[in-house]
Amino acid sequence: MKKRVISAIVMLLIVIPVSIIGGTIFKITALILGLLALKEMIDIRQTKKEFPFIIKFLAYILITALILNNNGSMIFEYLLDYKIIALLLFSMLIPIVIINDNKKYNINDAMYLIGTIAFLGTAFNLVILVRNYDLLYLLFLVLITTLTDTFAYITGYYIGKTKLAEKISPKKTWEGLLGGTFFGVLISSMFYYQVIGTNIGAFYLAVIVTGLSLLGQVGDLVFSSIKRYYNKKDFSNIIPGHGGILDRFDSLIFVLLGFVLVFTLL
Repeated sequence: MKKRVISAIVMLLIVIPVSIIGGTIFKITALILGLLALKEMIDIRQTKKEFPFIIKFLAYILITALILNNNGSMIFEYLLDYKIIALLLFSMLIPIVIINDNKKYNINDAMYLIGTIAFLGTAFNLVILVRNYDLLYLLFLVLITTLTDTFAYITGYYIGKTKLAEKISPKKTWEGLLGGTFFGVLISSMFYYQVIGTNIGAFYLAVIVTGLSLLGQVGDLVFSSIKRYYNKKDFSNIIPGHGGILDRFDSLIFVLLGFVLVFTLL
């Protein structure tokens, strides 16, 4: 527990100033986190099968291009660059023919990497775009995930009895989900009204934030299922007491993707 608390304090001392400063230093930080997240997904896959070096090298280049795509935009709009997508598809699929050895590299490997790069590249690009648009919106999304996770743990610990998805995450309960959602939505909605301000009605705001809160918890379960499939407790041990980058960003990734769908309603 002591190690976990110290790590959390260190992370806050780094993340808060970088987020406030924004600009290039924030973009570099987001890129580094995205590259580390990709490494964790590659490493966990390689517990079953090693990827060729050139494929891994191309994967890091491609996710860098996706994360930094349109990174100077100050308005919140996601412009998909089809040139990057085409390069991603060619770079991962053509080597199947060139390597010509299913034991070394095959269509399953290619699809795993295509999905992983597109998924993580989009998510960490959104981190940059949201920060460019407004620091308060980024704080709002982080609050949703942090408060939901915290109160889900507290509620589940004290009154949780009904298992939520036992085969994926044995400790999670329906009581924890409901408690986390309630307090996460309540406090985050109050923050939005008082700090950001909106003309949207309280009911509609609560519906939107509830959807984002639930998406975050689904994201947690999705990444837990990946770890369960590969028989891993954490994605890595880069953050003492917490695990890996994806162990900390699992919920936020889904909330960011959900935010794209509801942004115009806020």
